[in-house]
This record gives sequence, C-alpha cells and structure tokens, in this order.
Amino acid sequence: MVSRPHGAVIRPDLDGAAFRHLLSRFATGITVLTTRDDAGDPVGMTASSLTSVSLTPPLVSVCVDVAADMHRALGAGPPFVINILAAGQEELSHRFAVMPAAERFTDLPYRATEDGLVILEGVLAHIECEKFTEVPLGDHTLFVGRVTGGRAGDGEPLLYHRGTYATLRRP
Repeated sequence: MVSRPHGAVIRPDLDGAAFRHLLSRFATGITVLTTRDDAGDPVGMTASSLTSVSLTPPLVSVCVDVAADMHRALGAGPPFVINILAAGQEELSHRFAVMPAAERFTDLPYRATEDGLVILEGVLAHIECEKFTEVPLGDHTLFVGRVTGGRAGDGEPLLYHRGTYATLRRP
C-alpha cells in the first residue's frame, strides 16, 4: 500500500469482474442516446448511465466509452436525445448495444425534430439536450447535457438488473 499525505492509504482498484458483479445489483433504466454525426447521419447507442445532475439549470449526465462512435459525435457538440426505453423494448436496447453502428437505424422508425434531433418511435420518454460540458474519467467521458425539451408517455420502464432485462412488478 502507498501512503497519501496525512496518513491516508491508497488502496488498490477492485478488479473489473468484481466491479461489474457489484454494480449488477443496482437496477438501472435503459436509454438509447441519439444524435447526428459530422455528415448529418443519425448515430445512437444503448446507455444505462443516465443521472439527474441539477434542477437549475436542468442538467443530466451520461457516460460514454471513449472508443464508441457516440463519443466522437457527442464530443463535436451537437444536440442529443436520451430516449428512455419502455418495458418490452429489449430488442431496441440490444440493437443499439450490439448491432454494427452503420446498421442501427436501418428499417427503424424514428422521427426528426425541426432542428434534426433523432427521437425513436414508441419510447417511454425522450429528453432533448444541448451539451453543457464534458469530463474525461478513465475509459469513459461524462457528458453533461442541459435539458431543452422532451416528452413523457405512460407505461413502465425497461430495466437492467443482474445482467438481464427486468420490468417493475406492481402490486
């Protein structure tokens, strides 16, 4: 162990497998981030790292792997959308997590807003954002978006827990 000033000890990092095992116990909602690349084509990826940051101004954050196509797109600064998936949209989550990036929007219903934002059809809610800031953190970047609009529908969310999809069970 290495000592820090004032006697604090630097403990070694937990290994990746144990880290993933611990975090798998935390149920998260599933989202698909969407934006446009430099050529104006839609890009998207599945993400479960959505967090509310601030009410004034309204801010949310998402973490994106530095190797992801979405990282380059968000880094360029275009507005983006966080599409919150509904129960039953496992295939949509899987599509944006596994399918090659160039094929993700093939035969997929979505609509573009007047300013080009990409909103997936049938989602539980969508949150429209402008990039507020970004912070590099390890192998990911934390992107903070200022919320500029959105819409919420009725229904149940799609969740991810212990390595599988889940839904709420209401009494």
